Amino acid sequence: MNNIQMVDLVSQYKRLKPAIDMALERCLSTAHYINGPQVGEFEEQLAAYLNVKHAIGCANGTDALQISLMALGVRPGDEVIVPAFTYVATAEVIALLGMTPVMVDVNPDTFNINVEQFEKAITPRTKAVVPVHLFGQTSDMEPILEIARRQGISVIEDNAQAIGSEYTFSDGRRARSGTMGELGCLSFFPSKNLGCFGDGGAITTNNDELAARVRMIANHGQSKKYYHDVIGVNSRLDTLQAAVLSVKLGHLDEFCAARQEVAAAYDSAFSQLGELTVPARANNSTHVFHQYTLKVAGGGRDRLKEHLEARGVPSMIYYPVPLYKQEAFRHYSPDLTLPVTEELSDQVLSLPVHTEMKPDTQDHIISSVRSFFEGEAAGRAV
Repeated sequence: MNNIQMVDLVSQYKRLKPAIDMALERCLSTAHYINGPQVGEFEEQLAAYLNVKHAIGCANGTDALQISLMALGVRPGDEVIVPAFTYVATAEVIALLGMTPVMVDVNPDTFNINVEQFEKAITPRTKAVVPVHLFGQTSDMEPILEIARRQGISVIEDNAQAIGSEYTFSDGRRARSGTMGELGCLSFFPSKNLGCFGDGGAITTNNDELAARVRMIANHGQSKKYYHDVIGVNSRLDTLQAAVLSVKLGHLDEFCAARQEVAAAYDSAFSQLGELTVPARANNSTHVFHQYTLKVAGGGRDRLKEHLEARGVPSMIYYPVPLYKQEAFRHYSPDLTLPVTEELSDQVLSLPVHTEMKPDTQDHIISSVRSFFEGEAAGRAV
């Protein structure tokens, strides 16, 4: 089988082509490329979908994190707690602004931040925590929010991978990921569940004052043209990207359901393979499967990856090196060892999961995975 992809964006575009082309033509016919009306329209649609007061577009998900830290007034030398098992951007912006990233371990099942480790890491210098909703499942927000409130620190949700997921509190109340902390950060990188045709991001909040400050910072620190109240940056959501996102947002629940269907088929096929652990589902969060990430015990992860590649099946390792072992971050905590993060870095492997998965393609992926473990078992029996 040829041309299997981790995410099939070409087929998705072809399916949505009439609506997307019409939306792009509207932009091109008016030449409103910067801050065109489509940006405001998308922001309103996104806020309504998430049931949050404000959604502010920006250039990308990394900028969303940086602007959020700036808007909260976190200063150089302050500490910000982050999970060590995440993409570099989460910690990168903290270091870029002269703050100290404090990395803590994650849960071995959900891969999200370990609440007990987060609480233990708080010091008088701690100003914020950034729980990452990794691979499409929301972190355990209720205790995180309670600890943060009690300790007087801010919560910035890294929601780059989990838009559409929903968290349920112990009293039955439900909330979308990215809407529970002071600020939530979204990425619309093309491969995300809600992806545009380039870079794009957004910041969400229910706080009017923070929303106004975020808008200023993202627009060179100005609330009125040529009057700069704070030091800001140039981070705009492109009008063309906003037009694409408006179309795709109308299909987001459908996208999430399609990914969940693919994940369920994988689960059914792999649940009895002894050295393979399928993704856990937290009782208090839905999972929208930005990634379908297996754990491969017994040191077989890299061999499985090679086996799949030989059969035309792509796979990815998210993430092969803990952040605190990356050269850029070693000096923050040179003696740090986080056992779960290190185990995951040696075991995780993500399989293709997307909205356009065909049954025969998934059957081939499944049979390729199963044949590896059947071969391993036969080799041990000899």
